[in-house]
Amino acid sequence: MRIALVMGTSAGGTGRHVHDLVHGLVGAGHDVVVLAPAGELDQFDFAGAGAATVELTVRDRPQPRGDARALATLREVCGGADVVHAHGARVGALATLALVGVATPLVVTIHNASPGGGFAGRVHAVLERVVARGADLVLGVSADIVKDQLRLDAKRSELAVIAAPPPAAVTRDRYAVRRDLGMDARTMLLVTVARLAPQKDLDLLIDAVAEMLGRHDIAVLAAVAGDGPDRERLQLRIDDTRVPVRLLGHRTDVADLIAAADAVVSTARWEGQPVGLQEALHSGAAIVATDAGGTGAVVGDAAILVPVGDVASMARALADVLLHGAVRDDLRSRAIGRGAELPTSADALEAALTAYRSVL
Repeated sequence: MRIALVMGTSAGGTGRHVHDLVHGLVGAGHDVVVLAPAGELDQFDFAGAGAATVELTVRDRPQPRGDARALATLREVCGGADVVHAHGARVGALATLALVGVATPLVVTIHNASPGGGFAGRVHAVLERVVARGADLVLGVSADIVKDQLRLDAKRSELAVIAAPPPAAVTRDRYAVRRDLGMDARTMLLVTVARLAPQKDLDLLIDAVAEMLGRHDIAVLAAVAGDGPDRERLQLRIDDTRVPVRLLGHRTDVADLIAAADAVVSTARWEGQPVGLQEALHSGAAIVATDAGGTGAVVGDAAILVPVGDVASMARALADVLLHGAVRDDLRSRAIGRGAELPTSADALEAALTAYRSVL
């Protein structure tokens, strides 16, 4: 098959998924062309994986001139493909418009839910509607995205299969990690891997730790690996409340942190197929998470799930894990089993090929 893969700007997850698909598709003998912004073509080295590449002038927000050039490029390149697979609502909508009147079938994977209200939310809603009405098949990384697409009268919408990251190598033992964090032997460690942005709701972590400590005498440090636009605001909150939450910034030793944790915590308002929790499952970590988006589908029964934004429930769950070794041990055992069930690159490739054949 001649397959055109289209993506916009990516912080990592979408680009890694597309790179995996390129590697698998080329290895299976298919002709692949990737259309993406110049930065993403360089960052993910699709050419090195065997694909032809075409620069696509598209940014996060609508830009009339750039989008007009992107439409022309998509129409020229994708019209000669057997199938087009766009990744993201924005490039999915552009591909939909570019292929009007063209017989080439279009598959779109939506990797993120709506950002909520405001201008960005209104734009995303329009993009989702365009994709629903124009794509031959819409894949969503979580069940709520699939449900929304069906509500918008998509021809077909199904769950996407995204490969989990392979288990990462741990380079230091838990005692070395804790020593580097300045922890003593009796202090327990919570680890969160998250971008410091509203979607991750790290205010919930701060509030839940504060409430837990108001009820229980627990020596604890909550360490957050990641950076983002909310860092200054969150640090001010932490300083004001004196809650033992530490923002570590960007880290290259996430696997070491997860392996050293007494529990791994996610407080997100929405997730698709969260990479950090997949890494925690591979590591056999005790997990406490909000039941947000696709989180429950990823962790199965290998986590304590609490309602999104519920401070009291999160505080109770954290206390339960930290105070009771039997609870931690049970969650760790379940995590190892669940980690072995996560989809691989081969699973994602087979799912993509099945999707392509279904629309041809």
